[in-house]
Amino acid sequence: MNAVTRFEYSFGAQVLGPQWTRFALWAPSARRVELEVEGQAPLAMIQAGEGRFVGEAECDHGTRYRYRIHLDDDAEGILVADPASRAQAGGIDGPSLVVDPFRHAWRHADWLGRPWHETVLYELHLGALGGLEAARRQLPYLAELGVTAVELMPVAAFPGSRNWGYDGVLPYAVDEAYGDPDALKAFVDDAHGLGLMVFLDVVYNHFGPDGNYLPRYAEAFFRHDRDTPWGPAIDFRQPMVRRFFIENALMWLDEYRFDGLRLDAVHAIGERDFLVELAETLRSHLDANRHVHLVLENEHNDAELLGPGRFTAQWNDDWHNVMHVLLTGEREGYYGEFADEPTQKLVRCLSEGFVYQGDPTRDGTPRGTPSAHLPPSAFVAFLQNHDQVGNRALGERLTRLAEPQALEAATLLLLSPMVPLLFMGEEWASERPFLFFTDHRAELAEAVREGRRAEFAAFSAFQDPARREAIPDPNAESTFAASRPDFDSRGTPPHADRLDYVRHLLAIRHEEIVPRLDGARALGAEPLGDKAVVARWQMNDDSQLVISVNLSQQAVATSAFGIGRRLYETRDGAAVATESGSLPASCAVAWLRPGPGDEELCA
Repeated sequence: MNAVTRFEYSFGAQVLGPQWTRFALWAPSARRVELEVEGQAPLAMIQAGEGRFVGEAECDHGTRYRYRIHLDDDAEGILVADPASRAQAGGIDGPSLVVDPFRHAWRHADWLGRPWHETVLYELHLGALGGLEAARRQLPYLAELGVTAVELMPVAAFPGSRNWGYDGVLPYAVDEAYGDPDALKAFVDDAHGLGLMVFLDVVYNHFGPDGNYLPRYAEAFFRHDRDTPWGPAIDFRQPMVRRFFIENALMWLDEYRFDGLRLDAVHAIGERDFLVELAETLRSHLDANRHVHLVLENEHNDAELLGPGRFTAQWNDDWHNVMHVLLTGEREGYYGEFADEPTQKLVRCLSEGFVYQGDPTRDGTPRGTPSAHLPPSAFVAFLQNHDQVGNRALGERLTRLAEPQALEAATLLLLSPMVPLLFMGEEWASERPFLFFTDHRAELAEAVREGRRAEFAAFSAFQDPARREAIPDPNAESTFAASRPDFDSRGTPPHADRLDYVRHLLAIRHEEIVPRLDGARALGAEPLGDKAVVARWQMNDDSQLVISVNLSQQAVATSAFGIGRRLYETRDGAAVATESGSLPASCAVAWLRPGPGDEELCA
């Protein structure tokens, strides 16, 4: 059964029927363009206005092709892959492949997704797991764990054989190192059969530094007056540029049946109205019966982008950063913004979502907008993710940085009404690093190394020459190998105990929190002492969820405990201690207080 709708794309190769395909390229800087289909004579493409060139050829799924672009009267021109290629043969510099999106027979075509409040995200890197086929074999484990949504780091074609994915240069193509488009569809199909949603991380704020030829034949794609950390900014003032990325998002959601997208670093996109247009366009084109979720990464903390008809939620870096400071005591780099009064900052985060809501940062620049009106599920909360682990010089996980009992107490916040995210290996307290890895050519590899040193110069490991020498080379294959999860350790102490703990918390979440979560709202939080807080939320059945966390090394006094049903406590004897009015060191407790007439919760 096929679940894909027919949509006329403005870019790339689109199969029109048996042995017949239309090709379209936006090349406003080109004088003429030829389509070179393998085994056929070159075909002159027709100018169709707005800088587009189109042509049709007798070919079908799997056909190899390229574009030869002439910028002037030169006979040779430049031979390039299709920037909207759905697949490549031989890497980003090889020929593109025609892909028929109707070829895959979906086994779970009636899947409509899951409501957002049921979401428990699990972020993974396909390459580190061994590719799509190997990752498919982990899906039953994730479903049994209590995860409801798998989030893939970017799959767009990148240079070399290993990369985080944020150096992609062909945003429509599944990288060959992971598998072909059919393998990705099979992964999504299998996940749906297990009740799992699948999210994809997409990068619309920049292209990678190797293999992007757009500046040569589509100069208008980029701005000359604005740069990002990765090079010239993409010019979203151009209608065709907007269309290129909006159609890309639609392709992932329609042709591949992804349940949601996470948009990387949208603060690097200067035209905020593009984000509004993207969200509104996607929602108007997709089946209204499907649950489709759009999530932002946005350092600007723009709460106005979140809500009905726009974006479902945002990765809450404020939450991570203040929790990291409380757990590790680190103050370097961006953690310095959260080092002063971190307990009060956690209180604000639990009460209102963002810590920075227009408040000045250390350099005096205001950051963020008010967020207290948003539901707690508008914020994705995490203790670790690819950035926060992998952008450390040595890729250390919190397992190596935080006191174990305090980390266990912090993990109890899997029961909070915010949407939780786990990073691969976190659930069994993996001690394997996750490092930054690439596969660039030698000259570019050195530039990337120096670029990272400059980007993270505020961290001492990137400043001190001796310590800098100990940083693993991103381009070395051993760096990639060291970042692969140690799945074999899941069944060995102490990892098996942590895995059981996370599994148990997620079971409680699905049984007790999720049914009460849609429509929940924060009631506030307050400090109990240094590194200790209590937070309350009104649930949709009028019960109150209360969570107390003490990340310090001393017990703290509290009058917060009272009538209700305890959901979980993280240490033996915590119940006795809390009933006496104190919360032990490195301890957390969650319980439900009854609403009017709720006798069950009083038991």
